[in-house]
Amino acid sequence: MKNKKTIYYILMFLPLFISVVALPFLPEVIPAHYNFAGEVDRWGSKFETLLFPLCTIGMGFFMLWMAKISAKQEEGGKNNEKIVFYTGMGLSLFFTVMHCYFLYKDFVLASGMGYSNPVDINQLVCILLGISLVVTGNFMPKLRNNGIIGLRTSWSMKNDVTWKKCQLFGGISFMICGVLMVIAGIFMEGYLAMCVALGLLVADTIICVIYSYKIAKKY
Repeated sequence: MKNKKTIYYILMFLPLFISVVALPFLPEVIPAHYNFAGEVDRWGSKFETLLFPLCTIGMGFFMLWMAKISAKQEEGGKNNEKIVFYTGMGLSLFFTVMHCYFLYKDFVLASGMGYSNPVDINQLVCILLGISLVVTGNFMPKLRNNGIIGLRTSWSMKNDVTWKKCQLFGGISFMICGVLMVIAGIFMEGYLAMCVALGLLVADTIICVIYSYKIAKKY
């Protein structure tokens, strides 16, 4: 577990390290915000690139705190704690990829270099979110009843039987939804990719809630 925590902290602080290394090479003024169309709508100091890494670090410590809470809710094991821990690692990796994307985009736009965009932000988020759902779905059937992570409704948490069945169903539906999101991110662009991703997420959430309700009535 010690080695895993070392990796966790490396991933958590990696965006900050990348920003510090990149700062001397960035122009003094860079794009600081983009609208939904991916266009720059605000410019700011290059030191604003440190804000996202600081948020990533805050998120990392929050997930560690959540892991400790989940451990207290589980008797006779640390299964939930490990899953929350791995979720935190995945989120840090997700934010690192996003941060590198924005640093690259900030640099080329601010320096006046020719900018080629092989994948837009909507596609990138769609693909990364899809991968995250596939990984999360794989872990869900292993979760034990808790109030921190998983398919949590008043119905799914009714008893151990409803919990296990809901996590299995939720895990499979998450993986299917994730695969569809990745496909949408590869073959669709801009708003369309994001709208499809959000639509899939909302539909999957509704299906999971309805399933938990029906399972609770049955058991």
